[in-house]
Amino acid sequence: MPHPLLAPLLVAIALQAPSPSPPSAPSPKADEIEMCLSCHGDPQMSVTLPSGETRGLSVDREAFARSVHGDKLGCVDCHTGMTEIPHPPRPFKTRRDFTIAYYEACKRCHFATYSRTLDSVHQAAVARGDVTAPVCVDCHGAHDITPPDRPRTRISETCARCHEGVSRTYAKSVHGRALTANDNADVPTCTDCHRSHDVAGPNAPGWRLRSPELCGSCHASESMMKKYGISTNVMQTYVADFHGMTASLQKKSGVEGGALVALCIDCHGVHDIMKADEKGSAVMQANLLRTCQRCHPGATQNFSSAWLSHYEPTFDRAPMIYAVRIGYLVLIPFMIGGLVLQILLHLWRVVVNR
Repeated sequence: MPHPLLAPLLVAIALQAPSPSPPSAPSPKADEIEMCLSCHGDPQMSVTLPSGETRGLSVDREAFARSVHGDKLGCVDCHTGMTEIPHPPRPFKTRRDFTIAYYEACKRCHFATYSRTLDSVHQAAVARGDVTAPVCVDCHGAHDITPPDRPRTRISETCARCHEGVSRTYAKSVHGRALTANDNADVPTCTDCHRSHDVAGPNAPGWRLRSPELCGSCHASESMMKKYGISTNVMQTYVADFHGMTASLQKKSGVEGGALVALCIDCHGVHDIMKADEKGSAVMQANLLRTCQRCHPGATQNFSSAWLSHYEPTFDRAPMIYAVRIGYLVLIPFMIGGLVLQILLHLWRVVVNR
């Protein structure tokens, strides 16, 4: 029995103390998922389609819980037509029909991303009736969706499901080796060049002429290239030479093509890019003549040897070109300055003689 003088104090403390909260009830979505998994949690659950193919209907409870949707969506958020039990029959003849029928459910939440896919080469293939072209679930999965770039190697692995030959070539390149060995965040994966949802291919209008910009987005970055001891003047030196200037003019005019334009990918390759001094590289000095002869059939060894690569001429490298350049830097201002001085003196004499 507390002391009479302490009773009011104990009552005040009791009033201020938080009351124990009742145990939280399961969310409606959790109840819905549990109800669906009472059947679809069976690993053996499947259906045989008219094509003779078997389509599994089971869902891995743990994989769904780990997915990006595990704590956000319930089953009928995507499977909107499955609110009745037993479910109404579905008119799917093949496994692919099954996939195509459901992939557009993604656009209910990801409409902006879905809209970008409409401009992709994949969607163009779907529109012309190519049922093998990838849709959302082919790349991202269905009930086990996780971030696509963890690790980054998953991006190229996903594309390899359809583009196996290109993937093997990329894996041997300087970019692919760095990605596979070190999960290097600096090297480009498929989506860095071709984009992810609005995927563009080499036949897209203007894609080839924009390729130097793709290369320059990394190779013109001083902070990135400093790590690897690579010159960042590649864009300036390319645009300053004959090929780069022609490519720039063609891009401005909107006209693509022509034998006079050599882009980065024409010399260095696309998916098979090697280090410049690596055996097998198209721009290695021993192989450079063959590379030039693709566009210049009559080129000789002197032709390829005269190319400065992406280096600025210096006294140590190409001294004659460097001397001519310095001569022009001195001569041209001297000549223009002399002409301006002559005109000013002439005007002064005209004014004085009046």
